[in-house]
Formats: sequence, structure tokens, C-alpha cells
Amino acid sequence: MRIWVFLLATIILGWLSRRSLTSPSSHGFYRFFAWESILLLITLRIPLWFTNPFSLHQVISWTLLCGSAVVAVLGFKQLKQYGAPDDTREDDTLIKIEKTTELVTIGLYRYIRHPLYASLLLLAAGVLFKRPDWSGGLLTVLAVVFLYLTAHAEEQENLDYFGEDYREYRGRTKMFIPFIF
Repeated sequence: MRIWVFLLATIILGWLSRRSLTSPSSHGFYRFFAWESILLLITLRIPLWFTNPFSLHQVISWTLLCGSAVVAVLGFKQLKQYGAPDDTREDDTLIKIEKTTELVTIGLYRYIRHPLYASLLLLAAGVLFKRPDWSGGLLTVLAVVFLYLTAHAEEQENLDYFGEDYREYRGRTKMFIPFIF
């Protein structure tokens, strides 16, 4: 059953990423592989989701997962509210919410440039802690690498679209972790 869920989710992610997958320089190309790494990690960890719920690794896991959800909800809300997404923005590799016409520099975006990718990092770490082992660690490292490549490609896209404003914003914020990285 888990294999079928994984395959169905992969088909959905592939369809959402179809335009990006034909453009290896787009951030969506790398994001697809980050999503796939996390999806595989979740698929392998599902049976352990509620095993030993009060063990230290489960408490760490749930803390990271809740943090991931909060960051994702706030990030999406702020991007939609302040980014002024516009379907007329020309870039076929972007999904609707990414077609922002205003640079968002408030809320979470005041401290980090990629809160939505930071939420995926927290998600991957949270799922890893369901049962920390080498295979989960490898998938998490793979997700981190692909998320870094995603953010790096998106930064070039943002420089191309927002120009000097984005360069200045990049100079005063961190990529994923406020004040650190």
C-alpha cells in the first residue's frame, strides 16, 4: 500500500513540476527531487509515526514537525498576502503562488529568504527523528542538498526579476536559519 501511495504522490508531484523538469536551471527542477527525497523518507517512516510517542526522538520529531507546519503556513500566507502573485508574470516554470510581483521582506521573510524551504528542512528532520538511522539520514542529507540547490537557483531567478532590491535583501538576510545560515 505504501508503494502505491508513494507512486501516486510522485505522479502528482511530477505533474505539478512538469514544466520545471524540462528546465534544469529552474528552482522547480531541484525542488522536485527534494520533495521526492522527503516523500520517500515519509513513506519509509509511516509505520513508526506513533511508536513510543513519549520517547525523546519522538518528542524531537513532533517539535520539528509542528515547527515545520507553523513556518509553512506563515510563509505561504505572507507570500500570498504581500508578494502580489500575478498570473501574467511570464515564467512557465513557476507555480501560481511563486509568480510574485513584489519582493516580500516582512514577517518571516525579514529574517530568512526561503521560509518555505526552511519548513521542508524541518519536515525532513522531523520525519528522520521518527527513527533516526543511516538510511533516513542519507535521505535527509539528499533533501538538504536538493533544497540548497533549489534555493540557489531561485535566488538567481529573483535577482533576474527583482534586480538590485533582491541583491540588497540577500545581503541582510540568511537563507534558511535566522542569523545563522
